[in-house]
Parts: sequence; structure tokens; C-alpha cells
Amino acid sequence: MNERLLNVIRAPRISEKTARLAESNQYVFEVASTATKADVKAAIEQLFSVTVEAVNVVNAKGKTKTFRFRSGRRSDQRKAYVRLAEGQSIDVTAKA
Repeated sequence: MNERLLNVIRAPRISEKTARLAESNQYVFEVASTATKADVKAAIEQLFSVTVEAVNVVNAKGKTKTFRFRSGRRSDQRKAYVRLAEGQSIDVTAKA
């Protein structure tokens, strides 16, 4: 069970939109395509030692792009919007 939870969270999403959301205690993560809301909540609480209030999961369809007259398609993504309890935060921009 522990190993499965570690494979749920792929990476944090870093953008201007997610920076604005972080001000209101919401964070965005790229998650596995098979992850459920309960899986995401358990993984975030275990990895970062925080209390999760709500999780919203979104399936983002990949775009069709053309490169050198060849058509290709980007892969689909699954994102999780996680809202934390008041007064808690996650440092997703930490340097290694």
C-alpha cells in the first residue's frame, strides 16, 4: 500500500496560475491516470504531513500538434487540485 501511494503523485505543476492558487491554500499535482481522489489525499497527507480538505481531479486531453508537416499528439494528463487546511502549506518550489 505504501509503495502504491508513492506512485500516485508524479510531479507538482508550476505555473503562474498555480502560484496564484497557492496563495489560497490550493496546490496542483500531476498524478497517475489510475489515481482516485482517495489515493491522492492519502499520498499528499503521507508525503507532506499536512491535512487535506478537498481534492478535485481533472483529465486534460492532449493537444494535436504539427511539426515539420507531420501531425502528432501530446499525451493526456491527469491533474489533481488539492486544498489544504487553513494555516498549512507545501513548498513545491524547493531546490534539491
